[in-house]
Amino acid sequence: MTKILILCTGNSCRSQMAEGFLKSYCNNVEVYSAGTAPSGQVHPLAVKAMNEVGIDLSTNQPKSVDQFLGIDFDYVITVCGGANESCPAFTGKVANRWHIGFDDPAEATGTEEEQMVVFRRVRNEISEAFASFYKSQILKQHGCNCCQ
Repeated sequence: MTKILILCTGNSCRSQMAEGFLKSYCNNVEVYSAGTAPSGQVHPLAVKAMNEVGIDLSTNQPKSVDQFLGIDFDYVITVCGGANESCPAFTGKVANRWHIGFDDPAEATGTEEEQMVVFRRVRNEISEAFASFYKSQILKQHGCNCCQ
């Protein structure tokens, strides 16, 4: 079974959304997300944005990357975005390292609706990028016959 870790700093928005999308594609892929400095909770607007597309993150919790260091991964994907962010490094065993960067929607300001515009944009970008990753890497490279 293919094992994937999605890594960012806080594990409250982007990595949680990416984990949600990848898990929705296939049950035969193990997907985890983690952060180097995990937040106290998944961002409520990330939960709301994902609920809009039928993916429930309400029971997810941010996790530390440290708890995954003993696991061998087929893919570790960093999702940090802006130039002011430093991408975390994974020091465990991994076959393929990828970077697919996105803006951090948690940095959005304004009213809740103005912030939701940013969360929806980033959610849609994550959806497109991870659907492409899934098709090109998991289906073609590893073969997942549960959901082609």
